[in-house]
Amino acid sequence: MRTAARGGTAALLVLVMAVGSVLMWIGVPVFWLWLASRLADSSQPSAGLYLLVLGGIVASMAIVGKALGTVNRLHMELTGTLPQKREQTIWLRSMRAERELNREHGVLGLVMVWSVSVALVLFGVWFFLFAEGGGI
Repeated sequence: MRTAARGGTAALLVLVMAVGSVLMWIGVPVFWLWLASRLADSSQPSAGLYLLVLGGIVASMAIVGKALGTVNRLHMELTGTLPQKREQTIWLRSMRAERELNREHGVLGLVMVWSVSVALVLFGVWFFLFAEGGGI
């Protein structure tokens, strides 16, 4: 019973990471572009509005990314895959050091690859099929 509950919680955390990843790649930029469209008083907004959008997207993606990293860490703790010691980054290792790396990054890397793929496909569909003046 306890294992089933842990498995369910782990699956829920993967789902949260998947939704958060799609939110990061699609939701954050769309939100900031929507907000800029509401703040603009003409069809040619000032450079300040563009800087607001750029800064807002970068800051929001950093916050969502940090939250996703926290959820990934929770998932790794729950599933028992959290490394016991701190791992040295690869570019700081000696070239004569042990060549085989056994690094565990959790499921977040796979979720991010899939979310970026979904975001790119959705962007392509929108651009070629629905955007005014684009594609087909």
